[in-house]
Amino acid sequence: MIPANRGSIEDPRIDVVVETPMRSRNKYEYDAAIGMIRLDRRLPSATVYPADYGYVPGTLARDGDALDALVLVEEATFPGCVIETRILGAFLMRDEHGPDTKLITVPTSTPRWREARAISDVPTALLDEIEHFFAVYKDLEPEKTTETAGFVGLQEAMSELQSAQDRFRSFRGSTPAQESNE
Repeated sequence: MIPANRGSIEDPRIDVVVETPMRSRNKYEYDAAIGMIRLDRRLPSATVYPADYGYVPGTLARDGDALDALVLVEEATFPGCVIETRILGAFLMRDEHGPDTKLITVPTSTPRWREARAISDVPTALLDEIEHFFAVYKDLEPEKTTETAGFVGLQEAMSELQSAQDRFRSFRGSTPAQESNE
């Protein structure tokens, strides 16, 4: 769970659990039934994750999974790594399951991102790479689709986080895929 003093507009720090490391074509997902990360599939497209990719514990996104997050790291970490991050904004998209927002975050411990506070602090080339990846990464998978809708700022990202935390609290006793991502 996110401590009460974090995950707000005044202090947009959250923990992200990495499932898929940057530069991987393997798609890993947390499997709540066994409490471990499992290999979901290898992406058939000739593209790799542009950042570490994972989820925010204690959240439930609109697609029934935990809220997705990208961590803009300089070197890939590993599945299961927990990173304290700062939210800069979010990337909006849809897939075959519906809306699928991804928070855009940076590690709080990395000097390169020390001054970053907004999505506009991310180089345009990196934002383009992220959008391109999510536009095409499912293209060669039957029955899977994506549609990208660009980036939004911190205010919208924090609203999405708050909604996902509220949903998680509402469904805590039920059995949705609370900790896995698509």
